[in-house]
Amino acid sequence: MKEFLTFTGVFLLCLVGVSFWRILRGPTVYDRIVASNFVGTLVLVLVTVCGVLYERLDAFIDIALLYSLLSFIGVLVLAKYLAHRG
Repeated sequence: MKEFLTFTGVFLLCLVGVSFWRILRGPTVYDRIVASNFVGTLVLVLVTVCGVLYERLDAFIDIALLYSLLSFIGVLVLAKYLAHRG
């Protein structure tokens, strides 16, 4: 089971790398916003997988919930800024 969780973590990190590439090279601002939201979701899943891997799911779920809230607020602030700028 630990091998599967480790493989899943590495795969999620690869997806985060691809998403960072989309953030840096996205053709439009909206693609970058969606990619940053996707990075937030991937990190949320990665933290949860780490919690299962280290058998401390209760502590890692709290961290994941806090991170998801911060990611959501960050995307909203960025969208609000872009709406007023345009």
